[in-house]
Amino acid sequence: MKNRCRVPDSASPADVCHCSYVEQPIFSTRAHVFQIDPNTKKNWVPTSKHAVTVSYFYDSTRNVYRIISLDGSKAIINSTITPNMTFTKTSHKFGQWADSRANTVYGLGFSSEAHLSKFAEKFAEFKEAARLAKEKSQEKMELTSSPSQESATGDLQSPVTPESINGTDERVTPDAAFNAESRTELNAVPFPHSSTSITKHWEAELAALKGNNAKLTAALLESTANVKQWKQQLAAYQDEAERLHKRVTELECVSGQTAGIKTQKTELNQTIEELEAELKAKEEELEKLKEEVENANLLQMQKDSLAQKLQETQVRNAQLETRLSDVEERLESSRQEGESFRKSLRSLLELLDGKIFELTELRDSLARLLEDGSS
Repeated sequence: MKNRCRVPDSASPADVCHCSYVEQPIFSTRAHVFQIDPNTKKNWVPTSKHAVTVSYFYDSTRNVYRIISLDGSKAIINSTITPNMTFTKTSHKFGQWADSRANTVYGLGFSSEAHLSKFAEKFAEFKEAARLAKEKSQEKMELTSSPSQESATGDLQSPVTPESINGTDERVTPDAAFNAESRTELNAVPFPHSSTSITKHWEAELAALKGNNAKLTAALLESTANVKQWKQQLAAYQDEAERLHKRVTELECVSGQTAGIKTQKTELNQTIEELEAELKAKEEELEKLKEEVENANLLQMQKDSLAQKLQETQVRNAQLETRLSDVEERLESSRQEGESFRKSLRSLLELLDGKIFELTELRDSLARLLEDGSS
């Protein structure tokens, strides 16, 4: 590597731009660059309108590795790799890392998973090299115990994590898709014989449906917000693609094209392909969201149907309770009539017993009379 220059942590965009032309990068790739929103600490803000070159640089004078990216003459990334940094893959095409010195979180969107994996491998490799360099620096400091050398290690600071900047452990990505997980299956159950069991059963079903309805409502609101945001992004991508197509046409019309113009044309065509691929992916996500909304509407219809059945069951339950009360009254009346009938029978039996006893005495008297008359 020749003509190296040192890029200080507080370098201006012009200094970074000048150094990037003097010192050759050790690894480069192309990606869309994002930074965390400083206000919300959750949403991503794009810092480049299209894919730009992101490079790793090595500063031999300080034995540090940096990630630098330029958008024209503007430095949109100037991050020094430290041993405590972590590059996290949040999707198959998106990764992020936190930089405590810049007090932000950087995000990179790649055109393929292979590019993301290669960038992550390089990040881990240079992070390990930074760790070894720090250990060597600490060993020298312990051996020499020199105040000037101790102060030299103060440049390597522990970066903040995305959690410390956001205030939560939530990771957000710009291509996060809506997934409705609150789907329930209604299993048929035997119709209970007790009216109380019927009511409890339908009340439990209604409570479960109300919970699912609340989840679906929140998911629908979130999907609506995501759809609006994606429509805005799609419109921006379409405008950018149209502008790039016009730019390509203008470049093709220019006679005597130079090597630089051809290179720009190739980059613009590559950017157009990337935008078209992202546009197609967004359209597929919109179709999935439409299907989720239809499923949510179907569940809402099922919930309304069950609520109506519950109301009908409650009415029927009230009717059955009324009939049960009538039957109990009739049963009580029949019991009282039977008791009265049994009392009448006992009285009649007692009367018959008295008559039978009188007839028996009369028979005995007649028998005695017959015996007396015959003697």
